[in-house]
Amino acid sequence: MNLISMGDLTPEDVIDILEKAEELKEKRKRGKTLDVLKNKSLAMLFEKPSTRTRVSFEVAMSSLGGDALYLNWQDLQLGRGEPIKDTARVLSGYVDCVVIRGGHDVVVEFAKQATIPVINGLTEVEHPCQSLADLLTIYELKKDFAGLKFGWIGDGNNVCNSSILAGALVGMNVVVACPKGYEPKKEIVSRAKKLGGNTQITHNPKDAAKDADVLYTDVWVSMGDEAQKKKRMRDFKGFQINDDVVKMAKDDVIVMHCLPAHRSEEITDDVLEGAHSAIFKQAENRLYAQMALLVRVLG
Repeated sequence: MNLISMGDLTPEDVIDILEKAEELKEKRKRGKTLDVLKNKSLAMLFEKPSTRTRVSFEVAMSSLGGDALYLNWQDLQLGRGEPIKDTARVLSGYVDCVVIRGGHDVVVEFAKQATIPVINGLTEVEHPCQSLADLLTIYELKKDFAGLKFGWIGDGNNVCNSSILAGALVGMNVVVACPKGYEPKKEIVSRAKKLGGNTQITHNPKDAAKDADVLYTDVWVSMGDEAQKKKRMRDFKGFQINDDVVKMAKDDVIVMHCLPAHRSEEITDDVLEGAHSAIFKQAENRLYAQMALLVRVLG
């Protein structure tokens, strides 16, 4: 089983992973030994920087009795031009699973050539591992998904794309508010519709915020977009999650951010640290979502 896109999962897959994550979280909190992946190895192949993805996968493998090996792209022969297909076939003979953070086409090609499971650790198109942790957090706090309004305010980026598919899989209504020209990928929205999802794209943040059960944002300038910073800062003015936006949502709204956050840009400091924030619970849940995913893939 590969996980390149949230759309690779079925609703049943998602529920199984979330239930396993809750079980593993409870056991780990009690200090129970979990050796279900003993003698299994995970290679983490990263072309871009990472905090939460790298640490959560490494600790997840260790907690489950396995081994994780961090591989910086430039430290490998890939950095000197070795074809992806060669590296994929070589690593398939060494390890049991690979997590890759890099270009989407690279991840797709790697998965095509590998004979072991491949997990997307973030590309410019999607971030499915983040969405699994997000769903775990929402489920813990809301106890159900059906009919929830998930309001995204900001860039229609990779996390947004995965969130749209995640919403379709679990029955949330997703409203994405973004400036013109920053919409999520049309093929993602179409795929979500085929999965039975209800997705609305708007250019008015109030449409996403009004009566929302979940408010979500991400940085306005993602990795790889630094050259566009001045333009993006102008274009995203008015798309900040602040107290006024939170007041438009339901009284028990939860505020989410995949981190790292640029405080005072896409989200204010008082909201990030406020009573509605689930952001650091969400970050912690990366570990348990990753543990459950690895058990699903390798157990």
